[in-house]
Amino acid sequence: MQYSNLHTHTTFSDGKNTPREMVEKALELGFSSFGFSDHSEFLFDRDFKPASGKDLPYRKEIGEIIKEYEAKLDILCGIERDYFTKDDVSSYEYVIGSVHYIRFQGEIIPLDWSRKIQEDFIQNGGRGEKNELAKRYYELIAEFAQEGSFEILGHFDLINKFGLFDDEDELYRKIALEALDEVLKKDIFIEINTGAISRGYRKDPYPDAFFLKYIQEKGGKIVLNGDSHDADSISTHFDESVELMKKIGFDSLWQLKKSGWEEITLD
Repeated sequence: MQYSNLHTHTTFSDGKNTPREMVEKALELGFSSFGFSDHSEFLFDRDFKPASGKDLPYRKEIGEIIKEYEAKLDILCGIERDYFTKDDVSSYEYVIGSVHYIRFQGEIIPLDWSRKIQEDFIQNGGRGEKNELAKRYYELIAEFAQEGSFEILGHFDLINKFGLFDDEDELYRKIALEALDEVLKKDIFIEINTGAISRGYRKDPYPDAFFLKYIQEKGGKIVLNGDSHDADSISTHFDESVELMKKIGFDSLWQLKKSGWEEITLD
């Protein structure tokens, strides 16, 4: 099948390749569409402000690339908005909503920077209980979904990037499923995200297969994304992820084109 990837990062944020290099790779792979979703500004980190606002270089360059390649490929200009971002991102063609941080005692704690940061919080802020961290994270996922400010939910169980949580633990599942139910109440696409595989942190995509099965049983809509930070990873583990989807019971996924959202049958 022809793939699409709406979750990509370039040198405008924390990616390694330029937008043009990313598009050229998508063309080489025969993609049906391709989306840019560099990070919005994080409110608490003013040094990290790559892609927000209407007139920044990001918007200008992506617009030029869209015009240049419009006869060859559907290209869309999106953004990945973090829970703590306060910028107006309504003018983008799509928005990925993601939780990368939690707030604790006035501090912002990054969840996906290192296993040690997670372990330190569990010992110091979570009273030694891993699920205290999970509770705080998934509460933000639920709140973000209720807000309804994005179309695609990014890496649902990012908190388990380093394998610190037991996906079979009943309490962990209960905490996560309460958040997932809030997402499923909204018209939000849930991404199957292979980014942690391409970077060597996980062997399987987000979300875990247990959550994917729950999404399938509840009739949730899924998109396949790479969370790609370089051109070589824009289709990493896509074939395997499609096979996983079919095994779980999905018969389709969704792709965004210039003409709108399109349901793609999994053959």
